[in-house]
Amino acid sequence: MTNETISEDAVVIERVFEAPVELVWQMWTNAEHFKNWYGPRGFSVPVAEMNLRVGGKRLIGMASPDGSLMMWTVGEYIEIVPHTRLAYSESPADENGNAVSPSEMGMPEGYPATTTVTVLLEDIGDRTKMTMTHAGVPAGSPGEAGWQQAFDKLADYIETAFND
Repeated sequence: MTNETISEDAVVIERVFEAPVELVWQMWTNAEHFKNWYGPRGFSVPVAEMNLRVGGKRLIGMASPDGSLMMWTVGEYIEIVPHTRLAYSESPADENGNAVSPSEMGMPEGYPATTTVTVLLEDIGDRTKMTMTHAGVPAGSPGEAGWQQAFDKLADYIETAFND
């Protein structure tokens, strides 16, 4: 597993998963699968609404470990190439899917109102190489650590749910 950074204002993470590309694609595009791995360790995703089409909306509600805090993001699918490429925008939101300013969500000064997540998948036999770029989130930030933990959860979910 490697972690490469293209620029200071993007998190780029590369991982290889022990699963076929079709399954890793489903982890990103099927709401029920997404709920099982997204977010840092201890966080849960009680809400994942995904209208998987270019221009389709997505609304994600992530709960803190003790359930006292819900963090919402809203976005729109920008590019969908099945089993190969997925890109979507992401903005802080309220529970109704209305974008709010990053400062209202407690984000640091200068955090962008909209970021872009791009996922590239490469079929390498029974495994999948995934490269995720989150443009607008600084490398080395808590956001990067959250993604790393989420991908650890994704690897565990794939192993326990699909390799029994």
